[in-house]
Amino acid sequence: MGLDGARSHDERTTATPRTPMPHPRHPARVPFDLAAWASAPRPEADPGVFRQEHRQLDPERAEAAKVPTWPLLLRAGLNAVVGWLAYVYGVEVAKYGTTLIGVLPTRSAFVAVSVVLTLNVLVAGIVIKVFGRMGRWPEVWRRYALPLLSRTVTEEVPDTAEEQSEAARQRDPWTVLRQGGAGVAAGRLDGEAVGDVDYVRIRRAWESAQADPAFLPAFVEQVSQRGAAAFAHPSEARELPGRAERHDLLLGQVRLGTAQDVPKNPLTHRSAGFALDPAVLGTSLLAVGPAGTGKTARLARPVAEALCLQALAGTACAVVIGAADADLGPDAWYDVVIAPGDPGSRYGLDLYGAAQDPDEAAARLAEALLPDELTARAETARTALQQMVGPFHAAFGRYPGVRELRALLAGEPESLEALVKGLRAAERLGSFERDLEHREHQRGRADDPGALLADRLALLDRPAFEGAFATDGTGRPPFAMRVLDHPLRVRVKLPERSHPEAARMLSRLLVGQFVQAAGSRGDRSLFAGLVVDDASAALDAGIVRGLQRLRGANAGVVLLLRTLVDLPESLRAPLFGAVGCRAAFPGIAPWDGKLFSEAWGTHLVRETAVTLAPDTSGGIVRRAGRLGRKALSGTTAQTESVTTREVERLRWSPSDLAHALPAGHAVVSLTAVSGEQVPPLLVDLRG
Repeated sequence: MGLDGARSHDERTTATPRTPMPHPRHPARVPFDLAAWASAPRPEADPGVFRQEHRQLDPERAEAAKVPTWPLLLRAGLNAVVGWLAYVYGVEVAKYGTTLIGVLPTRSAFVAVSVVLTLNVLVAGIVIKVFGRMGRWPEVWRRYALPLLSRTVTEEVPDTAEEQSEAARQRDPWTVLRQGGAGVAAGRLDGEAVGDVDYVRIRRAWESAQADPAFLPAFVEQVSQRGAAAFAHPSEARELPGRAERHDLLLGQVRLGTAQDVPKNPLTHRSAGFALDPAVLGTSLLAVGPAGTGKTARLARPVAEALCLQALAGTACAVVIGAADADLGPDAWYDVVIAPGDPGSRYGLDLYGAAQDPDEAAARLAEALLPDELTARAETARTALQQMVGPFHAAFGRYPGVRELRALLAGEPESLEALVKGLRAAERLGSFERDLEHREHQRGRADDPGALLADRLALLDRPAFEGAFATDGTGRPPFAMRVLDHPLRVRVKLPERSHPEAARMLSRLLVGQFVQAAGSRGDRSLFAGLVVDDASAALDAGIVRGLQRLRGANAGVVLLLRTLVDLPESLRAPLFGAVGCRAAFPGIAPWDGKLFSEAWGTHLVRETAVTLAPDTSGGIVRRAGRLGRKALSGTTAQTESVTTREVERLRWSPSDLAHALPAGHAVVSLTAVSGEQVPPLLVDLRG
């Protein structure tokens, strides 16, 4: 958000509601402690780690912590006893040795005392180093003595007035406002209940004000008048109803689960909270798993919730696409809910995405209309659609509706005559005369792409979709994807049950429009996030190529698939290369697991091999003993040879992914926009 508050959007293209969204009743949440939340430690960590109150893990301490308490203390005690005996004996031996060489006794008492002390320190140092390491005394000190000592010191030594003042200053969430000359605004906020969404939104507005001192009075005035509601989202919403996940909006993170403490996971992530944020989602995420494994409930919905919260805080915009019955959050989470096929839907959809170039709009629409098995005819279909959309836009100043475009592609004389008259009236007939002649020559031929496109458009020209795709202002206010520079929250409910093929076309169209619009934004300060609950019909070669361009556009997509078999084989490997984050859920097919396994590659593991061989060592007596043992017991004496070596092994084999993943878990690999990579992690997504 800027200092001018919520931006006003064009009603026709953004379809942003002007009134606050009604919030359903939900259980009261625990009172929010803003000071504790804002001052909580957030140490630097690898991508995927939930940083709020995260404790860095020392690998050496982690290995030591695996030793149980009693064996650790017993070993420390035994080494202490043996070390004391070694110290006493060592000092006596050292004294005796110095006496033999004439150092003691000596005429100078000072020299004698110095030699004795030096011997004691030297022997004590050697004993402590040797036996302390074997007895793990540093681990005992860190695990038991140090916490007890710090607790005792804290209880006995009260904080000084200066320390108490410094602690209060660090816990004050509005210190930056007071130091920057906005003490009046900070005082107003002190007396209000401020949530994490309000805090991040106001902090972002403050950062904008710091860029130009002339904006400081406007900032103070806005906060003084509205308090915690200053610079609010256009919907005036300041919280999401039914919010369930743990979020850290200061970093844009949403906690999804816990990385398991298993050897396959790197030490830096074991037992740490697992989280996603825009820095990771900016490389896009592909999740594959059968229905019922938690892709929607444990991944898509939490990410949608995070993007909606970030939109309320003025840091993101969210587009969520899925079936009408998919659990992607209540309608109250969203500003715009588009439900083609539902007569009660308030908003429609712009099939052209409000593109400025008619050829670009027609090309995207043509690719969305064609099914997978007809993509070979995409080029001719694209040209045919451009030959109709371009002239219509030049003649009437708008794009054709579904019924109008279908009539033009089918070659209805009345529609063509009206188009020619419109071009003459606009004095543009000469520019498009060749396009119209070319379409006239193709009409009636067996390979005419216009007839194919008209048949495909018939799937959208149904009574159930009446007014959903209007371009002449007579239907519902259409949403256009080009408004991704506003903090909007958009939910598209596809009619997968009543009109499955139309839902597939709309899914492909919307994802293609998002990729185009997000990559061509002028203002990229907001993170543009797209969540597609079932992306099996939404992907084609053009979209896969576009995913890689989103990394530099502050945008990313989350794609969910039941199986990679739903995609053409030619798209599977390019899709894996285009996304930076990949997630495999339990129960995936082995052929799906093979692609994940190949993408994650191999790593070095230490492998121990034990070899048993007959014992032939020793002389006559020993050999006779072995013969007697064999005669009595029936077993042959053997020697054991242990070999340890490092070998390359798959991080996760297709068999492990298909059969060894526990329910409620997933294996997730991450790549940040900066290039940092995290190897595949076994994550418990159940809490």
